[in-house]
Amino acid sequence: MKRILLFLGTNLAVVLVLGIVANLLGVNRFLTANGLNLGALLGFAAIMGFGGAFISLLISKPVAKWSTGAQTITQARNQHEQWLLDTVGRLAQGAGIPMPEVAIYEGEPNAFATGATKRNSLVAVSTGLLNSMSQDEVEAVLAHEVAHIANGDMVTLTLIQGVVNTFVVFLSRVVGYLVDSFLRRNDEQSSGPGIGYFVTTIVCDILFGVLASIIVAWFSRQREFRADAGAARLMGNASPMVNALRRLSGVEAGELPKNVATAGISSRPAWMALFASHPPIEERIAALQNRR
Repeated sequence: MKRILLFLGTNLAVVLVLGIVANLLGVNRFLTANGLNLGALLGFAAIMGFGGAFISLLISKPVAKWSTGAQTITQARNQHEQWLLDTVGRLAQGAGIPMPEVAIYEGEPNAFATGATKRNSLVAVSTGLLNSMSQDEVEAVLAHEVAHIANGDMVTLTLIQGVVNTFVVFLSRVVGYLVDSFLRRNDEQSSGPGIGYFVTTIVCDILFGVLASIIVAWFSRQREFRADAGAARLMGNASPMVNALRRLSGVEAGELPKNVATAGISSRPAWMALFASHPPIEERIAALQNRR
């Protein structure tokens, strides 16, 4: 329930902030007496599309820590925490990135990486994963998350999300305006958009949003393959990552908050392959084994 409320509250706050910005810039007045102002509409769409994606990126780390209850290891309290700090530090050095924050949270087997930049990143691992895997397998999972950071996956996914969101907002309103104009073509006394505009825009937002999510999911699957390959390079061979994936295929991966779900672990694809953020584990293992 806490995660759901946080997700809804965060999104409502983001929409409110972006609405205020669009109003201050005047780009929300794209429907004029002379028709559709495409320049203003594009500005509105870019603010709503990129603005939401980048705000989500900027707040991803604190939101992820709060929603999972992850506790940052500032000073190791035992040998396990010291091993985690040393391992992530060594992997980060091998990947050529600054040391990320390291955190542990209570939950089923999973791990994730998040953060707005490589200098402000977080690697979090669950107690369930630490207790169910060997040290080599845990290290491989950590290497996978470090590879996500080194590859700049969080920023790249944000840019892709911003682009597709912008097109969804822009095209939905163009189609809505055209449909509304067609429906009211004989209405000489009409002023402002009619019900056709609002209904069509909502329907198009949903339909185009579904298509956009397929594009984002495809990229997310590709970056999982790259992060697996990155983990193999950091570990020196692919065996630990293959073993970790095999181990994960036999357990139920823990649920993660929406804003970091694509950077975590999934033991199975989503209910429809086109919308899956992670490839099937069998495909990931095959890609690692075929790697040269």
